[in-house]
Amino acid sequence: MKTFLLLVQIISGLGLIVTVLLHSAKGEGLGGIGGTAHIFGSQKGLEEGLNRLTTIIAVTFIAASILVMLI
Repeated sequence: MKTFLLLVQIISGLGLIVTVLLHSAKGEGLGGIGGTAHIFGSQKGLEEGLNRLTTIIAVTFIAASILVMLI
């Protein structure tokens, strides 16, 4: 069980790094590489989707961290 939680924590940590890097500061950010910033049709749609995905991954990372600590 602890090994599974550590694996979830590592994967969610890497996913969190990637999603934060995809956010744009004032330009397109790393999401502009390969035209992926226009997947949702507008920059606003992309940011909303990334915000939602980042929140889900962050909650998963925090929950896995707490569970690993308790075990």
